[in-house]
Order: sequence, then structure tokens, then C-alpha cells
Amino acid sequence: MREYLNKSDIRMYAIFGLLLLPIASLCYHKNLSLGTISSTPLFLLLLTMLIASRIEVPITKIRTKKPEHLKRDALALEDIYGVAVLDELVVEKRQAFDTTITLNLGGFVIPTLTLLYLLITQPNTAALEIMLIMVVVASLLGEMVSGVGIVVPDYIGLISIPFALISEPQNAAVIIFVSSVGGILIGSYTTLLTFNREKKGSAYINLGGAGGFKAIYVSALVASLVSYFT
Repeated sequence: MREYLNKSDIRMYAIFGLLLLPIASLCYHKNLSLGTISSTPLFLLLLTMLIASRIEVPITKIRTKKPEHLKRDALALEDIYGVAVLDELVVEKRQAFDTTITLNLGGFVIPTLTLLYLLITQPNTAALEIMLIMVVVASLLGEMVSGVGIVVPDYIGLISIPFALISEPQNAAVIIFVSSVGGILIGSYTTLLTFNREKKGSAYINLGGAGGFKAIYVSALVASLVSYFT
């Protein structure tokens, strides 16, 4: 499994952990919900996503190129994304990576199951329409970064907010979660299918993990907080 550098992990967990404190208070007073998901299950969902972000579920392997410049840039990539690029280069001594594709439990599996649950229990056409917009945005802004994997901007989920508030403000929280999470995950998968394996590569590509978890989790947090105002 992929190793993550403690410094980056500590920073991420500290920031998201602090954000969960006011959310815990709001959930305790029954002020937050996500469609049919009430306050207590919502807080447990957010907490579980954060804890489970350390767990990767391998699904398949592909062959990708090991760029010549990767060793030179490895330290910078480790500092930015918090993954052990240098160690992975030592293990993968050949000219190509035997790339492992994984699904992050907290950033892919749990959000996907939540998304499907919301669509089943509270079908919403506007959420699906805005999701299509988010898929296009995530596909355009997402990129394959050699040594790291599929990377999307952390703020990308915020793009769905004005669309949700204009279309159905009373259901904005659900629309933001479904459209942002679905758009990011589908967009990331599209990037995985279309990037040039002869020019870029990585030992691991973590869907919903390194390069994508922060965007997913920010979307979930924002959707939860929006429910307080709608």
C-alpha cells in the first residue's frame, strides 16, 4: 500500500479536525442535515470519511511511463502532496511503473455509497444536471501528475454552489454534495482513462486519495454547512 508522509497528514487532519468541531456542535443541536441524512448520521459520516482516508482498496494494475525528470522533482512533489515519491522510485527500478489503481475508502467508496443513497431516497434532477457540469469542470481542471496520480483543485467543489442556490435553494445541500462529489469522482476517472501513459506515470493512482481527497472532503463539509442556511 502507498505510504503517506506524516507532516502532510498531520496538517490535513489538524485543519479538517478543527473544522469538525463547530460541525459537531451544530449537529448536536440538530441544525445540520443532508437530505434524508439527519444530524448525528451526518457527523458520523464526515468523521468516518476523514478516518478512512488512510485506507486504499486496490482494484487493478496498469503500465505507465516513468518520466526522466521525476527523480529531480520528487522532493517537491513529496512536500506538496505528502506521498513518498522517492521511496516508490527506489522500489520501481524499471523504466516503467507497474501502476496500482486504488479506491480510497474515505474519499471514494464512502462518498459514492452516500451519493447513491441520496439519489435513491431523494431523487433530484437538478443535482444530476449540475453533476454533468461538474464532470466537465473536473475533467478540464484535473490532471495526471507524474509520481502522484490524478490531481484536482481543492476548491473545485465550490463551483456547484451558485448553480445549486439558483436551481433549488431549499435542496442546495443535497445538490452540492451529489453534483460536486459525483462530478469530481467521474471527472477523475475520465482523466485516468484519457491521460497519456507513454508520457506520464506513477507507482500508485489513488482515486479519491492523494490529489483528490481534499476536494471531496471540502465538498462534503460545504454541503453540510449550507444546510444550516437553507
